[in-house]
Amino acid sequence: MVVFGPVSLVNGKVLFSDFFIKPNYSADLTELTGKLSAFSSQPAGSEPVLADLELRGRAEGSASLEITGKLNPLAKPLALDIQGKVRDLELPPLTPYSVKYAGHGIERGKLSMDVSYKVLPNGQLTASNKLVLNQLTFGDPVEGAPNSLPVKLAVALLSDSRGVIDLDLPISGSLNDPQFRIGPVIFKIIVNLIGKAITAPFSLLARAFGGGDELSSVAFAPGSAALTPEARQGLDKVAKALTDRPALKITVTGTASLERERDAIQRKRLQALVHAAKRRAAPADTTPVQAAEYPALLKEVYRRADMPKPRNLVGMAKDLPVPEMEALLLAHLPAATEDEATELATQRGQAVKAYLAEQKLPEERLFIAAPKAAKPDEKWTPQAQLNLATQ
Repeated sequence: MVVFGPVSLVNGKVLFSDFFIKPNYSADLTELTGKLSAFSSQPAGSEPVLADLELRGRAEGSASLEITGKLNPLAKPLALDIQGKVRDLELPPLTPYSVKYAGHGIERGKLSMDVSYKVLPNGQLTASNKLVLNQLTFGDPVEGAPNSLPVKLAVALLSDSRGVIDLDLPISGSLNDPQFRIGPVIFKIIVNLIGKAITAPFSLLARAFGGGDELSSVAFAPGSAALTPEARQGLDKVAKALTDRPALKITVTGTASLERERDAIQRKRLQALVHAAKRRAAPADTTPVQAAEYPALLKEVYRRADMPKPRNLVGMAKDLPVPEMEALLLAHLPAATEDEATELATQRGQAVKAYLAEQKLPEERLFIAAPKAAKPDEKWTPQAQLNLATQ
């Protein structure tokens, strides 16, 4: 049996250096004061005896450090239930790590974090890592760095209006698993988070305003470039997020598919003819066509149309029900073209940009890309696509 402690520490100091990373990283823990009660390798009953730990000090001179809880490093597996706090740790000294793993140095920023780690007697680890990054600023890409991640875009997406990033990174696993290591797990979580800046940027914005990747596109009715109430609600969230994140700009790409929207484009033409009939009858009336007046206006469009029409016994054009008139008129209209589909895609992009501009977003942050002719699969719907980038 091994018995250790109790131990008291007054004004201690730890000098840490990582010679694996190039250039080397060094950090000093100073003013360490605290105590650790006694513990042993002999369990009391079925569970190990945990020693009380209390340690306070400073990291890198300016950051406060606090670790409290219970642990027994002699237990197998390791037994612990500890909490740690760091406040206002300067981040630029961590540049060797950010260059190696992200390809950018850190120019500015502070880190505060609260962590909690608990290991059960069966070796199962549960941990929470709450990180607050304040004013994190990365430099330009470092030539020759082994990796280059979109860290600037990730920071712009994750930061709130005060330049603060608030992350919660829970982890779990078994210490009995020889493949389980805490450091690589946390690193993988952070890398995946940064990777989302390219693959799913709106999922990062969703932390602030709700929603998710569905806000990366704006849905339209087939053949239409009018924004629906649902589309406006989604764009309101996007506009709010962009207002709070001035480093972001947005590009809108309108799309359309002649294959999927041919009939809708034809019907839109017919609606335009009905509206024109209303304008002729009442030039001062600018209201939309109402359901009650639609049959009479459609009949006027049908009467004026130069096309073969069903006749009665005396050769007069028959009065037809609304659906039959619509079918004949639609069949008579010229076939929809790729040019019309392209114009529809352009109008969709313009509609989205105009709405965002109405929400007081600066013009220099709003862009329209060339319209795209969609090659739809079974899940495709008429839409405009949104893409985010940094200024």
